[in-house]
Amino acid sequence: MKYTYFGQSCFLLETASVKLLFDPFIKGNPLAKDVDVEKIEADYILVSHGHGDHVADLVDIAKRTGAKVICMPEIAAWLRNQGVSNIHEMNIGKFKFDFGAVRMVTATHSSSLPDGSYGGNPAGFVLDIDGRQIYFAGDTGLTLDMKLLAELYQLEYAIMPIGGNYTMDAEDATIAADFVNCHKVIGVHYDSFPVIAIDKYTATEIFKRAQKQLLLPEIGETIEL
Repeated sequence: MKYTYFGQSCFLLETASVKLLFDPFIKGNPLAKDVDVEKIEADYILVSHGHGDHVADLVDIAKRTGAKVICMPEIAAWLRNQGVSNIHEMNIGKFKFDFGAVRMVTATHSSSLPDGSYGGNPAGFVLDIDGRQIYFAGDTGLTLDMKLLAELYQLEYAIMPIGGNYTMDAEDATIAADFVNCHKVIGVHYDSFPVIAIDKYTATEIFKRAQKQLLLPEIGETIEL
């Protein structure tokens, strides 16, 4: 499985059979100025919530690629009003797709769409693909709900926000990693704005002291999982 980071909370998970794009926000992120949005391909687009830094490029990419969008019903309605029809609505629950199972899980955040309308519940996702289980926390603060995932899954990687202010910071993310019983964390949702800027060395050391690994790929970088 390959993981390509596009900045903020936007990334691509690619297996031999499917490309899954998450929370597309690229053109509005100056740190991602070297990413060519037109070259990003996807079979599915998973959307954690409706904020602009997670959906800014959603409509354009969905229309260009024909990808099926997995999202809350309120986001689905917003998309349909803009001509996107290939949608699978979810809420906090589980569904088996042709590529594997997806569980939408709670996130402690808020969710409104760029036009100010209600975006439904904020969420994260747990993916069970080809026998591998990966958690994307979405935008969330630290919550005891995460402990349930350790009972349901044997997570190989957890993709977690670490920028603080709007979400968990690195210290909170190490606790969250304990809650979900996963020791390999990929950090997202940092550096895009001054208020969520981090010191990468300090964040990495925080994880080392907690006997965990923090992976911070560069924007545009692809790593093997």
